[in-house]
Amino acid sequence: MSRRAEAGRPPAGRTTIYDVARVAGVSYGTVSRVLNGRPVGSASRKAVERALTSTGYVPNPHARRLAGARPETVAFLHCVPGGRVLADPNVNTLLLDCLRALGDQDIMMVAPVAGDGPADAVTRTLAARLDDPVLLFSAPRASTAVEDLVHRQIPVVACGIPLGHERRVSYVTGDDRDGARQIVAYLRSRGRRRIATVTGPMDLSGGVQRLAGYRDAIDTFDPALVVHGDYTYASGVATAERLLRQAPDLDAIFAASDMMAAGVLAALQQAGRRVPEDIAVTGYDDAPIATSTRPQLTTVRIPWHRFASQLTGQLLRRLDGDDPSGIVMPVELTIRGST
Repeated sequence: MSRRAEAGRPPAGRTTIYDVARVAGVSYGTVSRVLNGRPVGSASRKAVERALTSTGYVPNPHARRLAGARPETVAFLHCVPGGRVLADPNVNTLLLDCLRALGDQDIMMVAPVAGDGPADAVTRTLAARLDDPVLLFSAPRASTAVEDLVHRQIPVVACGIPLGHERRVSYVTGDDRDGARQIVAYLRSRGRRRIATVTGPMDLSGGVQRLAGYRDAIDTFDPALVVHGDYTYASGVATAERLLRQAPDLDAIFAASDMMAAGVLAALQQAGRRVPEDIAVTGYDDAPIATSTRPQLTTVRIPWHRFASQLTGQLLRRLDGDDPSGIVMPVELTIRGST
C-alpha cells in the first residue's frame, strides 16, 4: 500500500466510496466511474484499485443498482439556525421541490436542522457528521463547513454562489445583480432620485450581488442611502427607521428581500410616510408576503420552481465526475402597488 493510502486510511467502521476517494486522492466521480466500468485514466484507475483493496470497500448492492452507483440519500443543509430555516418560505418551497426531484431519481433527502448558536460553528458540526452528498443553502463567505466538505471530497451543490468556493463547488443562482439593476432602473424611470437600499448580509452572495446591481444603476452613490439588513422583518423595520433619520429626503427604498420590505412598510406607516406617494418601496424574491402587504410589493421574481431540477441536475453531474460549474438563471421584475 502506498504511503498516501496509509496516511488516508479511513477509521474503523463502514467504509464508504468517499473513504476510497480520499485514500486514492481522486474525486467521488472517478471512483464511481471505476466501479461502473467507465473510462478513466490509467493512473487514476490504479490508484482507485489500490484504495479499494487497502480500505476493504464492499459495494452496497442496492446503491450499485442505481445509475452510476449513486447514493441512497442526499443531505439538505441550511447554514442558519433552525428557527430561521422554518421562517423562510423560499427555503420551505425549495426543500419540498428538491425532495420531489430527488425522489424521481430514487434518492431520499435528509434535512439536518441546526440549533441555536453561531451559525457557522453549528453548521460545521452538522457537516462533519455527513457522508452523503450535500445540497447547501445560504453558505456564508468562505464557510469553514464548506471547506470541510470540500476537503473530504464530498460532492456539494450550493443554492446561491458559494463565496470563496466558486471554483470548487457547483451552484445554481438567480441573476441577482441584474435583478437589482432592473428594479433601480424602474424606480428611476418613475422619477425617483433619492433611492435608498436595505442590503442583505454581506457574507452571502445575494447581499453582495444585489448591492452591486444597485450601485450599477444608481446615478450618484451616497453612503447615507445604504444600510445593511439580514433578510428578516425586524431588520426591515430597524433599517427603515435609520434611513429616515439619516436621509429624510429619500423618495424610494429598495429592500433586498420581501420580508425586509414588509418591515420597511410598517416603519414608514408608523412614521406617517405614504407609500408610494411619498416613498416607493420594493422588495426582492416575490415571496408570498409580497402580495399580502398593503400596498402589494413591487419586487423581483426568482424562478424558485426551476431551482430544484437545476440543483438536482448539478448534483447528478458532480456524482458522475463532472467538474464544478455554475448556473445563473434570469429573474423578472414584477410591478405592483408599492411603486
